[in-house]
Amino acid sequence: MRALDPRPLLRVGHGGASGVVRGNTRDSFDAALALGVDVIEFDLRAWQGQLVLAHSVFHAGWVPSLALKDALAHLARPRFADVGLNVDLKHARCEAALLEALRGRGLLHRTIVSSQVRAVLDRVRALDPTVQTGMSVGGAAARASRRWRDWRAEVLADLEQARYDALMAYHRLVDEPLVADVHARGGAVIAWRIKDAQALAPLRSAGVDGVVSVDPRLFV
Repeated sequence: MRALDPRPLLRVGHGGASGVVRGNTRDSFDAALALGVDVIEFDLRAWQGQLVLAHSVFHAGWVPSLALKDALAHLARPRFADVGLNVDLKHARCEAALLEALRGRGLLHRTIVSSQVRAVLDRVRALDPTVQTGMSVGGAAARASRRWRDWRAEVLADLEQARYDALMAYHRLVDEPLVADVHARGGAVIAWRIKDAQALAPLRSAGVDGVVSVDPRLFV
């Protein structure tokens, strides 16, 4: 499968199942699989000369981090064959190494690479135009740090130019008109990351293509 294959609603596990088991770990991936996710999301950054699964520098430095090569070896096992991957790349200059690692494990075709950094997605697209990519847009502080002026207009303009394939938006930013505008430009909308069932219903009503949750049990 490809990470953005059409389903009634793509069920994406944040960090695997980070609300059940510590995220970005093999145990969390196993828990997400057992709970029936369609896509496993994990964070990636460089730390001390290798690529590791960690949301922040703090997590990389103070929490034992899983190396990308070990994570992909686990996710390449046959029991994960029907699960897509979403790699949230935290900064630039890791793109080529990530694509090489995914390609080496035969996982590239079912992965979407997302980032809050436009240059990362541009670099991935330049290295391999066939890779699915998604722009991640966060809350007010995250948008300010990325110098978005009018984020909705800019994302829609990017999609018009096929700069990436999907909008991965903080769930409070998502509404029905946004989903319609993104769909009209050939993009998908993945809303992240919900922690309770109450947040799921309005996203379904808005027509999103997928939802990221820390607890995949919410999708039942």
